[in-house]
Amino acid sequence: MISILRRSLLVLLAALPLMGNAVAAPSAHDIIKTTTDQLLADLSANKEKYKQDPSAFYESLNRIVGPVVDADGISKSIMTVKYSRKATPAQMTRFQENFKRSLFQFYGNALLEYNNQGITVDPAKDESGERTSVGMTVKGNNGAVYPVSYTLEKINGEWKVRNVIINGINIGKLFRDQFADAMQRNGNDLEKTINGWAGEVAKAKEVAEDAQEKQQQ
Repeated sequence: MISILRRSLLVLLAALPLMGNAVAAPSAHDIIKTTTDQLLADLSANKEKYKQDPSAFYESLNRIVGPVVDADGISKSIMTVKYSRKATPAQMTRFQENFKRSLFQFYGNALLEYNNQGITVDPAKDESGERTSVGMTVKGNNGAVYPVSYTLEKINGEWKVRNVIINGINIGKLFRDQFADAMQRNGNDLEKTINGWAGEVAKAKEVAEDAQEKQQQ
């Protein structure tokens, strides 16, 4: 009996760290703060390398940012139910990969120009529900301050990024409108739209930049 009790106690002690991790899952605020810190540290150490080898930079972005992003949910949101329910699993997977890579390609370039001007993560908000937001301010090269808001949803007990609003530009809505427009131009050819998504992200980036210039005027 004593031997059984000892083994049970050892099993319990071994499980405590796992139980602690389950109870103390990272908060949405901590996820954004930690991910931002990791990204900036990696960028500071490898910026010159990444400028010469963009593919290595995109791989690093995917490694650091990828795990905290709900790529499946974002992809379905961009496609909307109207189109996502018609997509095959292979098409959805390919769209997710095209989406992430094109996003990192066109928006990641701005990171390579970042020179530690200043990024501040706002204090934590209420995270008692299944959805929350985390604010951030980014100082640009010109001294202007840009507000950023991340929308996160709790999926299987973990917070994942579902959308980003940058200086008032709702990126999720921007891509959703761009996808619907591309489908119309492509005669509702889902395969063609998925294959050409990198070009659509480039157009969306131009739309966002034009909107920001108008805000600054």
